[in-house]
Amino acid sequence: MLNRKILVSKPWELEFVKDSFVETIVGPHDVIIKNLYSHISTGTELACISGKESWFQIPGTPGYTSVGRIEQKGESVAHNVGDIVYTMGPHSERFKIDSTDRWHGICVPVPDAVPPDIAAFTHMAGIAMTALRVSHIELGDTVLVTGLGVIGNLAAQLAQLQGANVIAVDRIDARLDAATRCGIMTVVNAEKQDVKSEITKLTNGKGVEAFIDATGVSKVVESYLDTVAFQGQVILLGSPRQPYQTDLTSTLQAVHLLPHSAKMSGALEFIFPTHENEFVKHSIERNSRIILELMAKERLQINPFYTHKLHPSQAEQAYNGLRDEPEKYMGVVFDWTDV
Repeated sequence: MLNRKILVSKPWELEFVKDSFVETIVGPHDVIIKNLYSHISTGTELACISGKESWFQIPGTPGYTSVGRIEQKGESVAHNVGDIVYTMGPHSERFKIDSTDRWHGICVPVPDAVPPDIAAFTHMAGIAMTALRVSHIELGDTVLVTGLGVIGNLAAQLAQLQGANVIAVDRIDARLDAATRCGIMTVVNAEKQDVKSEITKLTNGKGVEAFIDATGVSKVVESYLDTVAFQGQVILLGSPRQPYQTDLTSTLQAVHLLPHSAKMSGALEFIFPTHENEFVKHSIERNSRIILELMAKERLQINPFYTHKLHPSQAEQAYNGLRDEPEKYMGVVFDWTDV
Protein backbone atom coordinates (compact mmCIF):
# COMPACT_ATOMS: atom_id res chain seq x y z
CA MET A 1 0.00 0.00 0.00
CA LEU A 2 1.19 3.52 -0.81
CA ASN A 3 1.96 5.65 2.24
CA ARG A 4 3.00 9.27 2.66
CA LYS A 5 5.09 10.71 5.44
CA ILE A 6 7.34 13.58 6.46
CA LEU A 7 11.02 12.74 6.12
CA VAL A 8 14.05 14.51 7.56
CA SER A 9 16.61 13.69 4.88
CA LYS A 10 19.35 15.88 6.36
CA PRO A 11 19.38 18.28 9.32
CA TRP A 12 16.78 20.96 8.55
CA GLU A 13 15.91 19.41 5.18
CA LEU A 14 12.30 18.17 5.16
CA GLU A 15 10.43 16.34 2.44
CA PHE A 16 6.91 14.98 1.98
CA VAL A 17 7.58 11.58 0.47
CA LYS A 18 5.85 8.42 -0.67
CA ASP A 19 6.82 4.95 0.45
CA SER A 20 5.23 1.54 0.82
CA PHE A 21 3.32 0.36 3.86
CA VAL A 22 2.81 -3.30 4.71
CA GLU A 23 -0.76 -3.51 5.96
CA THR A 24 -0.38 -6.74 7.91
CA ILE A 25 -1.28 -7.55 11.50
CA VAL A 26 1.44 -9.77 12.95
CA GLY A 27 0.91 -9.81 16.71
CA PRO A 28 -2.29 -9.91 18.80
CA HIS A 29 -1.63 -6.43 20.17
CA ASP A 30 -0.88 -4.76 16.81
CA VAL A 31 -2.93 -1.76 15.70
CA ILE A 32 -2.82 -0.15 12.24
CA ILE A 33 -3.92 3.47 12.28
CA LYS A 34 -4.83 5.98 9.56
CA ASN A 35 -3.62 9.33 10.80
CA LEU A 36 -6.08 12.21 11.11
CA TYR A 37 -3.98 14.82 12.92
CA SER A 38 -0.45 14.89 14.32
CA HIS A 39 0.98 17.60 16.55
CA ILE A 40 4.55 18.95 16.54
CA SER A 41 6.35 18.74 19.88
CA THR A 42 8.39 21.89 19.41
CA GLY A 43 11.39 21.41 21.70
CA THR A 44 12.01 17.74 21.05
CA GLU A 45 11.28 17.78 17.33
CA LEU A 46 13.39 20.85 16.61
CA ALA A 47 16.22 19.07 18.42
CA CYS A 48 15.54 15.95 16.32
CA ILE A 49 15.63 17.65 12.94
CA SER A 50 18.71 19.58 14.02
CA GLY A 51 20.47 16.26 14.60
CA LYS A 52 20.84 16.90 18.35
CA GLU A 53 18.83 13.94 19.65
CA SER A 54 20.92 10.77 19.68
CA TRP A 55 17.86 8.48 19.60
CA PHE A 56 16.48 10.07 16.41
CA GLN A 57 18.17 8.76 13.29
CA ILE A 58 18.47 10.93 10.17
CA PRO A 59 17.09 10.17 7.65
CA GLY A 60 13.93 9.53 9.62
CA THR A 61 10.32 10.49 10.23
CA PRO A 62 9.76 12.71 13.27
CA GLY A 63 6.72 13.01 15.50
CA TYR A 64 5.25 11.15 18.45
CA THR A 65 1.74 12.47 19.01
CA SER A 66 -1.11 11.54 16.67
CA VAL A 67 -4.85 11.01 16.58
CA GLY A 68 -6.15 8.55 14.01
CA ARG A 69 -8.73 5.93 13.11
CA ILE A 70 -8.12 2.21 13.69
CA GLU A 71 -8.09 0.37 10.35
CA GLN A 72 -6.99 -3.05 11.58
CA LYS A 73 -6.25 -4.61 14.95
CA GLY A 74 -5.01 -7.78 16.58
CA GLU A 75 -7.31 -10.10 18.47
CA SER A 76 -6.16 -8.90 21.92
CA VAL A 77 -6.83 -5.21 21.27
CA ALA A 78 -9.94 -4.08 23.15
CA HIS A 79 -10.80 -1.21 20.81
CA ASN A 80 -12.85 -1.52 17.64
CA VAL A 81 -12.01 -0.94 13.99
CA GLY A 82 -13.20 2.58 13.22
CA ASP A 83 -12.46 3.96 16.69
CA ILE A 84 -10.62 7.28 16.85
CA VAL A 85 -7.68 6.99 19.24
CA TYR A 86 -4.85 9.06 20.62
CA THR A 87 -1.44 7.46 20.09
CA MET A 88 2.25 8.29 20.08
CA GLY A 89 2.35 7.94 16.32
CA PRO A 90 4.67 9.74 13.87
CA HIS A 91 4.00 12.27 11.11
CA SER A 92 2.92 9.57 8.70
CA GLU A 93 -0.30 8.82 6.82
CA ARG A 94 -0.43 5.30 8.27
CA PHE A 95 1.53 3.57 10.99
CA LYS A 96 1.46 0.42 13.08
CA ILE A 97 2.00 0.18 16.83
CA ASP A 98 2.22 -2.63 19.34
CA SER A 99 -0.29 -1.43 21.94
CA THR A 100 1.75 -3.07 24.72
CA ASP A 101 5.04 -1.39 23.79
CA ARG A 102 6.70 0.55 26.63
CA TRP A 103 7.70 3.53 24.48
CA HIS A 104 5.04 3.85 21.78
CA GLY A 105 2.13 1.68 22.89
CA ILE A 106 -0.42 4.29 23.98
CA CYS A 107 -3.79 3.78 22.29
CA VAL A 108 -6.57 5.70 24.09
CA PRO A 109 -10.07 6.31 22.67
CA VAL A 110 -10.92 9.96 22.05
CA PRO A 111 -14.27 11.04 23.53
CA ASP A 112 -16.90 12.17 21.03
CA ALA A 113 -16.92 15.62 22.65
CA VAL A 114 -13.25 16.25 21.78
CA PRO A 115 -12.44 17.26 18.18
CA PRO A 116 -9.64 15.01 16.88
CA ASP A 117 -7.31 17.92 16.11
CA ILE A 118 -7.70 19.21 19.69
CA ALA A 119 -7.06 15.68 20.98
CA ALA A 120 -3.72 15.79 19.13
CA PHE A 121 -2.46 18.02 21.98
CA THR A 122 -2.97 15.21 24.51
CA HIS A 123 0.67 14.17 24.55
CA MET A 124 1.89 17.69 25.33
CA ALA A 125 -0.61 17.91 28.18
CA GLY A 126 0.58 14.51 29.41
CA ILE A 127 4.16 15.72 29.47
CA ALA A 128 3.02 18.82 31.37
CA MET A 129 1.03 16.69 33.83
CA THR A 130 4.22 14.85 34.79
CA ALA A 131 5.37 18.02 36.56
CA LEU A 132 2.22 17.92 38.67
CA ARG A 133 2.59 14.21 39.38
CA VAL A 134 6.09 14.66 40.85
CA SER A 135 5.11 17.79 42.75
CA HIS A 136 3.64 18.33 46.19
CA ILE A 137 1.50 21.26 45.04
CA GLU A 138 -1.51 21.83 47.26
CA LEU A 139 -4.50 24.14 47.35
CA GLY A 140 -3.33 27.71 47.93
CA ASP A 141 0.33 27.18 46.98
CA THR A 142 2.04 29.65 44.67
CA VAL A 143 3.71 28.12 41.62
CA LEU A 144 6.15 29.79 39.24
CA VAL A 145 6.10 28.49 35.66
CA THR A 146 8.82 29.72 33.30
CA GLY A 147 8.37 29.25 29.55
CA LEU A 148 4.88 29.50 28.07
CA GLY A 149 5.11 27.42 24.96
CA VAL A 150 2.48 24.70 24.66
CA ILE A 151 3.86 22.52 27.47
CA GLY A 152 4.49 25.41 29.86
CA ASN A 153 1.03 26.84 29.21
CA LEU A 154 -0.56 23.45 29.90
CA ALA A 155 1.52 22.98 33.05
CA ALA A 156 0.31 26.37 34.30
CA GLN A 157 -3.32 25.44 33.56
CA LEU A 158 -2.97 22.08 35.31
CA ALA A 159 -1.33 23.69 38.35
CA GLN A 160 -4.27 26.06 38.61
CA LEU A 161 -6.71 23.14 38.33
CA GLN A 162 -4.81 21.60 41.26
CA GLY A 163 -5.56 24.71 43.31
CA ALA A 164 -2.35 26.71 42.89
CA ASN A 165 -1.87 30.42 42.37
CA VAL A 166 0.28 30.48 39.24
CA ILE A 167 2.80 33.11 38.22
CA ALA A 168 3.55 32.44 34.54
CA VAL A 169 6.65 33.98 32.94
CA ASP A 170 7.79 34.40 29.35
CA ARG A 171 9.44 36.99 27.11
CA ILE A 172 7.02 36.78 24.20
CA ASP A 173 3.83 38.84 24.41
CA ALA A 174 1.85 36.44 22.22
CA ARG A 175 2.54 33.57 24.61
CA LEU A 176 1.61 35.69 27.62
CA ASP A 177 -1.59 36.72 25.88
CA ALA A 178 -2.42 33.08 25.10
CA ALA A 179 -1.83 32.17 28.74
CA THR A 180 -4.19 34.92 29.86
CA ARG A 181 -6.86 33.70 27.42
CA CYS A 182 -6.38 30.20 28.85
CA GLY A 183 -7.31 31.57 32.27
CA ILE A 184 -3.87 31.95 33.86
CA MET A 185 -4.41 34.67 36.45
CA THR A 186 -0.92 36.20 36.68
CA VAL A 187 1.46 36.56 33.73
CA VAL A 188 4.77 38.41 33.79
CA ASN A 189 6.89 39.54 30.85
CA ALA A 190 10.52 38.87 31.79
CA GLU A 191 11.64 41.33 29.09
CA LYS A 192 9.64 44.24 30.48
CA GLN A 193 9.09 43.52 34.17
CA ASP A 194 11.21 42.66 37.20
CA VAL A 195 10.06 39.09 37.71
CA LYS A 196 11.63 38.63 41.13
CA SER A 197 10.06 41.84 42.42
CA GLU A 198 6.68 40.63 41.20
CA ILE A 199 7.18 37.28 42.93
CA THR A 200 8.20 39.01 46.16
CA LYS A 201 5.11 41.22 46.01
CA LEU A 202 2.70 38.43 45.12
CA THR A 203 4.02 36.07 47.82
CA ASN A 204 4.57 38.71 50.54
CA GLY A 205 8.26 37.93 50.41
CA LYS A 206 7.84 34.22 51.14
CA GLY A 207 8.65 32.90 47.68
CA VAL A 208 6.99 30.16 45.64
CA GLU A 209 6.22 26.68 46.91
CA ALA A 210 7.05 25.22 43.50
CA PHE A 211 9.03 26.36 40.47
CA ILE A 212 8.30 24.52 37.22
CA ASP A 213 10.74 25.28 34.42
CA ALA A 214 9.40 24.52 30.95
CA THR A 215 12.16 26.31 29.03
CA GLY A 216 14.88 23.67 29.40
CA VAL A 217 17.34 26.57 29.64
CA SER A 218 19.82 25.97 32.47
CA LYS A 219 20.42 29.67 33.04
CA VAL A 220 16.71 30.26 33.60
CA VAL A 221 16.59 27.50 36.23
CA GLU A 222 19.61 28.92 38.01
CA SER A 223 18.36 32.49 37.93
CA TYR A 224 15.08 31.75 39.74
CA LEU A 225 16.34 29.35 42.42
CA ASP A 226 16.33 32.14 44.99
CA THR A 227 12.58 32.70 44.49
CA VAL A 228 11.78 29.26 45.97
CA ALA A 229 10.38 29.21 49.50
CA PHE A 230 11.80 27.08 52.32
CA GLN A 231 11.64 23.39 51.31
CA GLY A 232 9.94 24.32 48.05
CA GLN A 233 10.35 22.34 44.84
CA VAL A 234 12.25 22.96 41.63
CA ILE A 235 10.80 20.80 38.84
CA LEU A 236 12.63 20.36 35.55
CA LEU A 237 9.88 19.93 32.97
CA GLY A 238 11.79 21.24 29.94
CA SER A 239 14.71 19.03 28.88
CA PRO A 240 18.09 20.78 29.31
CA ARG A 241 20.03 20.42 26.06
CA GLN A 242 22.43 23.34 25.66
CA PRO A 243 25.82 23.50 27.42
CA TYR A 244 25.98 26.07 30.21
CA GLN A 245 28.95 27.01 32.37
CA THR A 246 28.37 28.30 35.89
CA ASP A 247 29.42 27.96 39.53
CA LEU A 248 27.62 24.75 40.49
CA THR A 249 28.28 25.36 44.19
CA SER A 250 25.72 28.17 44.39
CA THR A 251 23.12 25.92 42.78
CA LEU A 252 23.83 23.09 45.21
CA GLN A 253 23.69 25.53 48.12
CA ALA A 254 20.13 26.43 47.12
CA VAL A 255 19.27 22.76 47.50
CA HIS A 256 21.31 22.05 50.63
CA LEU A 257 21.39 25.22 52.73
CA LEU A 258 18.95 27.62 54.33
CA PRO A 259 16.94 29.67 53.54
CA HIS A 260 15.79 27.51 50.60
CA SER A 261 16.67 23.82 51.17
CA ALA A 262 14.85 23.22 47.90
CA LYS A 263 13.99 19.83 46.44
CA MET A 264 14.91 19.39 42.77
CA SER A 265 13.06 16.84 40.64
CA GLY A 266 13.06 15.79 37.00
CA ALA A 267 9.70 15.43 35.26
CA LEU A 268 10.33 13.17 32.27
CA GLU A 269 7.05 11.42 31.46
CA PHE A 270 8.60 7.94 31.23
CA ILE A 271 9.44 7.88 34.93
CA PHE A 272 5.90 6.49 35.18
CA PRO A 273 4.65 3.25 33.64
CA THR A 274 3.19 3.57 30.16
CA HIS A 275 0.12 1.43 30.80
CA GLU A 276 -2.35 1.29 33.65
CA ASN A 277 -2.01 -1.59 36.11
CA GLU A 278 -3.43 -2.42 39.50
CA PHE A 279 -0.18 -1.89 41.40
CA VAL A 280 0.42 1.80 40.59
CA LYS A 281 -1.79 4.86 40.69
CA HIS A 282 -0.20 6.97 37.98
CA SER A 283 0.62 5.99 34.41
CA ILE A 284 0.95 7.74 31.06
CA GLU A 285 -2.22 5.98 29.91
CA ARG A 286 -4.24 7.15 32.93
CA ASN A 287 -2.92 10.70 32.54
CA SER A 288 -4.04 10.64 28.90
CA ARG A 289 -7.56 9.57 29.83
CA ILE A 290 -7.80 12.32 32.44
CA ILE A 291 -6.54 14.93 29.99
CA LEU A 292 -9.08 13.91 27.35
CA GLU A 293 -11.82 14.17 29.99
CA LEU A 294 -10.62 17.68 30.90
CA MET A 295 -10.71 18.62 27.21
CA ALA A 296 -14.21 17.17 26.84
CA LYS A 297 -15.41 19.29 29.78
CA GLU A 298 -13.53 22.34 28.43
CA ARG A 299 -11.59 22.65 31.66
CA LEU A 300 -8.30 22.50 29.74
CA GLN A 301 -8.02 25.19 27.08
CA ILE A 302 -6.24 24.55 23.79
CA ASN A 303 -7.52 27.04 21.22
CA PRO A 304 -5.68 30.15 22.53
CA PHE A 305 -2.30 28.63 21.59
CA TYR A 306 -3.47 26.47 18.66
CA THR A 307 -2.06 28.69 15.92
CA HIS A 308 -1.70 26.55 12.78
CA LYS A 309 -3.33 23.61 11.04
CA LEU A 310 -1.16 22.74 8.04
CA HIS A 311 -0.99 20.09 5.33
CA PRO A 312 1.97 17.71 5.88
CA SER A 313 3.51 18.97 2.64
CA GLN A 314 4.00 22.29 4.50
CA ALA A 315 6.36 20.70 7.01
CA GLU A 316 9.23 23.03 6.18
CA GLN A 317 7.03 26.07 6.85
CA ALA A 318 5.88 24.54 10.13
CA TYR A 319 9.30 23.76 11.56
CA ASN A 320 10.92 26.97 10.33
CA GLY A 321 8.06 28.96 11.81
CA LEU A 322 8.42 27.29 15.20
CA ARG A 323 12.14 27.97 15.13
CA ASP A 324 12.18 31.51 13.72
CA GLU A 325 8.80 33.04 14.59
CA PRO A 326 7.82 31.83 18.07
CA GLU A 327 5.55 34.84 18.47
CA LYS A 328 3.38 33.51 15.61
CA TYR A 329 3.86 29.72 15.71
CA MET A 330 2.95 27.92 18.93
CA GLY A 331 0.60 24.98 18.53
CA VAL A 332 1.05 23.43 15.08
CA VAL A 333 -0.95 20.45 13.84
CA PHE A 334 -0.63 18.53 10.57
CA ASP A 335 -3.96 17.70 8.92
CA TRP A 336 -3.89 14.26 7.29
CA THR A 337 -7.61 14.10 6.48
CA ASP A 338 -7.15 15.00 2.81
CA VAL A 339 -3.92 13.05 2.21
